[in-house]
Amino acid sequence: MKHILLIKEIYLEAFKNIGHVLIKNYFKAFSWFCFASFIIVLYAFLFRVATGFAFD
Repeated sequence: MKHILLIKEIYLEAFKNIGHVLIKNYFKAFSWFCFASFIIVLYAFLFRVATGFAFD
């Protein structure tokens, strides 16, 4: 739980004084897109490992 709170604090601190609202919203959307992409890649890799895919 401590790590999740630390990540949340880093996320909030990163967008505190960034400037224009449009730039702030763009970076927030981009960070969520990157996080979602990472989760999808992690799921695909674990699915391949679980089904016995041969990584040759």
